[in-house]
Amino acid sequence: MVDSTNGHIYLTRERLAELEQELKELRIHGRADVIQKIQEARGHGDLSENAEYDAAREAQAHLELRISKLEETLARARVIEASDLPNDKIYILSLVKLQDLRSKEVAEYRLVAPEEADYDKNKISVTSPFGKGLLGKTAGETVTIKVPAGTLQYKILEINR
Repeated sequence: MVDSTNGHIYLTRERLAELEQELKELRIHGRADVIQKIQEARGHGDLSENAEYDAAREAQAHLELRISKLEETLARARVIEASDLPNDKIYILSLVKLQDLRSKEVAEYRLVAPEEADYDKNKISVTSPFGKGLLGKTAGETVTIKVPAGTLQYKILEINR
């Protein structure tokens, strides 16, 4: 989650470690692989009509862009712990148990920073329409959330860390 007042990006300790490891891998192995591909392509002769060389240079540009984005994210990153936040309302890192009022299905979601969102793992970004609709709400409340697919209604059953 980006704090608009100071530009910080709040991450869990685990996600911070994952990003640091990815950056390390890209700097060491990613760059070495791209340099090798560029050197191999140069060996094929005329660079002006060498599609392999152009592809390797494009891969290098994408790699450097990813490295730059990771460096920026890590420079602005601040670790946030669920235990540092109160449990009275839904905040970032809250684990929320919801009941869909239409289908009566119950689901649990963790609200996370956009950099950690992963729908397959039930990690919802606090900046998504769904996440924004839950922030600040309390257990027992009924919420109506407008999403691109329509309107959803849930009862908040529990809020945990």
